[in-house]
Amino acid sequence: MANKTLKITLVKSTIGRKKDHIATVKALGLKKIRDCVELNDTPQIRGMIDKVSYLLNVTE
Repeated sequence: MANKTLKITLVKSTIGRKKDHIATVKALGLKKIRDCVELNDTPQIRGMIDKVSYLLNVTE
């Protein structure tokens, strides 16, 4: 079974956000608006996405 990947794009700025939300975005590998990364679909990544979902756009 192939691992599913998620394409995660930062669509809103982290300026003025909670420090733990900024740290979560950085841990996902995103720095600037419109940065995009592809990560494996794991429970840990899903939890990080849920925490800052209002800043991200996620496609499978």
